[in-house]
Amino acid sequence: MSAPTSTSATNSASFELDFQMRAERTPNPHSVKWILSRRLVDGGSSARFADAPAVDGSPLATRLFAIDGVSGVFLAGNFVTVTKREEVTWPALAQSLVDALKAFAASGEPALGPAWEASRTQSRSDVEERIQRLLDQEIRPYIAQDGGDVLFAGFRDGTVELYLQGSCSGCPSSTATLKHGIEARLREAVPEVQQVVAL
Repeated sequence: MSAPTSTSATNSASFELDFQMRAERTPNPHSVKWILSRRLVDGGSSARFADAPAVDGSPLATRLFAIDGVSGVFLAGNFVTVTKREEVTWPALAQSLVDALKAFAASGEPALGPAWEASRTQSRSDVEERIQRLLDQEIRPYIAQDGGDVLFAGFRDGTVELYLQGSCSGCPSSTATLKHGIEARLREAVPEVQQVVAL
């Protein structure tokens, strides 16, 4: 991947935004994590898009999906993970991604819009609330001690979907942590949970 390790952007009025970003490889060869100097999502929340959302759902994801070859966008904290289609190369996408992220920073738009906030509030079930609470109160603080994090992606048909982040991503012991630690605790506390998988 030929992406810069950091860059800065200014808006059309030459106002210095002091915006920095850098790309990091992930264990998934089709995903790259872009860490920004601007917080995108607050309060430990995250948002995953497998298709282009409406602009009022996520102005940032909309910009990124406008780039031919982008197949997924994940937002959390101060980073965005972009997933590409298998047949597309990173050198073909790198400059377009940099330009889209710089344009987003210059726009002053929020990463997530009011439609996403409303759908998130309406769609969260009691089981999902209990899962999220357990993750936030017990599991994430424990994993953070080793420089990692887990983000709740969804709950479907008894399966909890998580994103492993930080030192957990690609760690040789992450499978053991996922199955013997996280899954065991969630199944104990939330009977509706049958298994936990990493995305």
